[in-house]
Amino acid sequence: MTLEKNNTVTQREHPAFEDDYIAPHRRPSDASKGHRNHRPCTQDPLQQSNPMTDHNNRVEQMLDDKSFHIEFHGYLSNHAKHAVIALNGLGAPAEDIAAYVEEYARTTYGFGLEPPMQSDIELTEANWRDFLGKHEQFDSLYRFFEGRVEDLGLEQTLKIYVPELLPGCVGALLHGTIHLGWALDAGHKGMTIEGLAYLAFSYVSCYPDRAFSESKSPSVDRTPLDSMKRIAAEWDRDRRVLSSWVDEALNSPELSVAAGFQPVLEHTGAQLHIARVLAEGHPLIHSTPFWLESSDPEEVWEQLYYAVMLLYLSNPGDFVLLHLVTSLHAVEQIARHLPRDEQSRAIKCYWTAMLGVLFALKAVPTKASIVALHARYAESLDAPEGTSVTENWMRTTERALQEREEHNPKLVYVLRGLWARFGHRSVYRMAAGHFTETPVIAPDLVQSTGN
Repeated sequence: MTLEKNNTVTQREHPAFEDDYIAPHRRPSDASKGHRNHRPCTQDPLQQSNPMTDHNNRVEQMLDDKSFHIEFHGYLSNHAKHAVIALNGLGAPAEDIAAYVEEYARTTYGFGLEPPMQSDIELTEANWRDFLGKHEQFDSLYRFFEGRVEDLGLEQTLKIYVPELLPGCVGALLHGTIHLGWALDAGHKGMTIEGLAYLAFSYVSCYPDRAFSESKSPSVDRTPLDSMKRIAAEWDRDRRVLSSWVDEALNSPELSVAAGFQPVLEHTGAQLHIARVLAEGHPLIHSTPFWLESSDPEEVWEQLYYAVMLLYLSNPGDFVLLHLVTSLHAVEQIARHLPRDEQSRAIKCYWTAMLGVLFALKAVPTKASIVALHARYAESLDAPEGTSVTENWMRTTERALQEREEHNPKLVYVLRGLWARFGHRSVYRMAAGHFTETPVIAPDLVQSTGN
């Protein structure tokens, strides 16, 4: 089923996906074209199958599917439906997408997906919050939000519950956020309800109550790039001190599993590190930038995407940094269903989560690298009609469609859209070509690093 708006799950009708930019392999529409030695069809035209309708129905069925749990191997997120949306957006035929999902379900990370976990607990408005971040009762959480959607409608449900859930956006390495945002991108109601349930299921707080304004500072940040350069300069100046602060947070007795802190994250590695760093808190993480308080959200998106692109290119192909790209796309889709003031708050949640990730993994780039990348890409635009640009996108898209690592088609899907939307800035095309590798996950959950 789809959202109650003119937003069905179809191959993306977007300037970035014009014929010149779609990889020249099979498309759903090929079946409707004449072929040499093909017999004329004598069937009533009204009875003939419509290839695009068949394609969209199959994609819809894949997004409807509830054969697998939202997580597997204890803490890894089920990405199958994200891959469906990305591959569909890049022009893959439905049969190829279905084959990809089948293989993913059987082999992902060497474990494969797991069957859904049933729950007979009835959640209500009075008790659903008791399960925030507990990584249990996903089925009950789904039924709760499904009931809310039936009673209130989808848009009203989003307006009521998303502001309460987004402060936990960093949970499951941002995958609850990704699931919800990508569902809204696809316009799929059932997956959207899953996203709400997964945000609650995986909730890890960014502690929005700790936010404070920097607007009275003598040197305010006018853009996200200003903030990124300032924070990078702080790490350049005090990297040893800040690194020691992170180590102290990660080893704090008060933030240990033994002390009762996030026991469900005990063997998740990076996820637990991020939760501990955000719980400890730091002024650089929790200060609210001037640009966020003073700018219209519509003005912020392009600036924020650009800053995150430079961050990704500072360590291109990094598995965790790639998630900051795909989750930002998700946050924007979510924010567009919220009032203006809540849109700014959504951006703030993302910004805090992003810094929590960078600090916990000590992945803050040097200021020099950010400045050099900005100098290279600030004014760099592609000529969209240029042969080399077209061929580059075709090669990148074809690579993405052949990838077993599903994060890479997701990266290309997002960046092709941004490239078309923001004036063909070459930074998006260049970043799209830097694929990530599948991380190695220990087969024994106790030994797993979660990285």
